[in-house]
Amino acid sequence: MSNPLPAVRSIGPARLTAGLERAERLGLHAHLQVHGPLGPLSQRALIALAEDIRLTGRGGAGFPFARKLRAVVDAVDRRTLAPVVVVNAAEGEPAAWKDKVLLTRAPHLILDGAALVAWALRAEEIVVCVADDGVGEQSMLAALAEHELPAPARAIRVPHRFISGEGGALVQGINGLPYIPPGIKRRASDGGVGGHPTLLSNAETFAQLAIAARMGPRRYREAGTDEPGTVLLSVTGSAASPAVVECPTGTPLAQVLDVCQVPAGPAVLTGGFHGRWIDMTTAYRAEVSRHGLTAVGGALGAGIMLPIGAGTCPIGEVARVVHYLAAESAGQCGPCRLGLPDLARAVDGVASGAGDPGVVRAAATAVKGRGACGHPDGTAGFASSALEVFADDLARHARAGDCGRPVAGTLPVPDRDEDGALRLAVDWSRCDGHGLCAEIAPDLIHLDGNGFPAFLDTPVPTRLEPVAAQAVATCPALALRMAASKR
Repeated sequence: MSNPLPAVRSIGPARLTAGLERAERLGLHAHLQVHGPLGPLSQRALIALAEDIRLTGRGGAGFPFARKLRAVVDAVDRRTLAPVVVVNAAEGEPAAWKDKVLLTRAPHLILDGAALVAWALRAEEIVVCVADDGVGEQSMLAALAEHELPAPARAIRVPHRFISGEGGALVQGINGLPYIPPGIKRRASDGGVGGHPTLLSNAETFAQLAIAARMGPRRYREAGTDEPGTVLLSVTGSAASPAVVECPTGTPLAQVLDVCQVPAGPAVLTGGFHGRWIDMTTAYRAEVSRHGLTAVGGALGAGIMLPIGAGTCPIGEVARVVHYLAAESAGQCGPCRLGLPDLARAVDGVASGAGDPGVVRAAATAVKGRGACGHPDGTAGFASSALEVFADDLARHARAGDCGRPVAGTLPVPDRDEDGALRLAVDWSRCDGHGLCAEIAPDLIHLDGNGFPAFLDTPVPTRLEPVAAQAVATCPALALRMAASKR
């Protein structure tokens, strides 16, 4: 496939992106010319390095890397099992590009970091998880073939879905189970791949570790603030020049937006679809770091910045994303199966002007802290922050039914409605409001205030097709139907 990667830009000295201004991809020889050789570190030295530079995971949660290392070391001592190192480069979020850039253009930097950890922990295996979207896989396979590693290594394909890159979902998939978060939360360090203690972290985290090991902690800390080093940001949305930008922590977000030629607009979604909205005025006084963005109500998350322009309906954009996130759930707990569709319906209501923002808040509150993974909380936070930032737009929708702007599709939501996707529909000339369909398929259908069926205008998830078919077959008036989409 053609290379869909955005451009790469740097603000200040390039570290992770060094050499990419001259080469499309750094093979092993070019990689060593740019970054130099790298030898092993002892377990103690590696933990000390991670602590000294305050390295945190770059996949979204920001967990201290030294604590992960210690947890795996402790588990190995208790269980006398060799550990496994897992590189999470799956990047299932539609707007995420930074790890794909590393996979495609600087894969040896990721493998250097994985090698450091495998050396120090005496790991029995390295597993690199890549999405099955065709971006980065061949580059990583080529790198594995030429990179000498201290343990056997393999790359595995992960479904390119939002929840598949969650840590627990990856471990499940590597172990031969579906790529969904487990119903019971368990730390990978205690028992991950094959039941072995597992060190799992994001691709950029391993690359940062490789940079720090070469530079040493003192030089590494010369860039950035009290969160040392640089970060990679995926900047798309309304940006005229979308890019993956490397910048030191503490860089004004305004500078990043200007580099990507972001036009005037109402707001920026920070941290991705599980992130937070901030208005553009706030964005232009924010600093790029976890602390800096949190201080203004935003989030660094997985380094995703999504500005939207003045020419799109922000409430419609939010509704598209909430629909997508509701459909992307694992469907294994009430907040995902029932709560997220309720939230999507509530957002649809305010988008049409007939709904109440209070209903959205209630639906978001109902799922918080109750899910089997962080997906319900992240989705609820996204929707709740939109209510605050787009309050004026909500008022316009309430007065006129819309804001007068089209939904331009600025936020990158994948088109899942392919030929053959099954959708529910109702023949309203037949429907008598028996309500039986909602009893049979409560995960799909609920009854509106008049007792008639209501459901999201999205394809029926594969896991729910049997129950949807049962609801159709049982409808006494033969009003409910399910048919394949045609485009």
